Amino acid sequence: MTAYPTNPWTKQEFEQKLREKEKYYHIHHEFHILMNSGKLDKPAIQGWVANRFYYQVIIPVKDAAIMANCPDRDVRRHWIQRIIDHDGTQGDEGGIEAWLLLGEAVGLSREDLLSHKHLLPGVKFAIDAYVNFARQQPWEVAASSSLTELFAPTIHQKRLDNWPQYYPWIDERGYRYFRKRLTEARRDVLHGLDITLNYYKTREQQEKMLEVLQFKLDILWTMLDCMWMAYVENKPPYHNITA
Repeated sequence: MTAYPTNPWTKQEFEQKLREKEKYYHIHHEFHILMNSGKLDKPAIQGWVANRFYYQVIIPVKDAAIMANCPDRDVRRHWIQRIIDHDGTQGDEGGIEAWLLLGEAVGLSREDLLSHKHLLPGVKFAIDAYVNFARQQPWEVAASSSLTELFAPTIHQKRLDNWPQYYPWIDERGYRYFRKRLTEARRDVLHGLDITLNYYKTREQQEKMLEVLQFKLDILWTMLDCMWMAYVENKPPYHNITA
């Protein structure tokens, strides 16, 4: 059994510990480094967009699972905005539609994206594990797992800054999703961080939360491991199986 120090971290110390997890964020994966330095070919960019689309579709499902487990009306009224951001409303189609536009901008058909034709099994397995986690854990724990958003605004801005020059073949209208998330992610971070800093009060709880955040970081990293094998090493699943 792990022995934890008896003294909890202050909120400031706890937040710093959470932010230190940034070094495990998927922007540091080799696949992401190549992508954001203009060194991936078109099929690899298309593969990333197609596989990440499954993640975009699942995000509101994950958030609905968190809300289903949450008895706090005020939290639900706030958290539901995340679902609206992705599913959209009449007149504002939301993040899923914006990602479909990104898919079209990189040369993928809407039909192939919606059918998940290009979805890698390992990516699907990782994302499904995240949804199951959100369904099974206390709502506060599942909500806190979303705190990888702490590190997201920077990555969206870098794509907006770099992709037009590195990948001029991508239609500019495809960047709507990244622009949209610049403000949404910052708002979501504030709410998620407030829940986390107030819910985890003992040192043991705080240490456990670091493990929860690492779990989510592992999900994102594993997705890129799968894409690296498929689109950089050119060894997709069953590549060595002959008909």
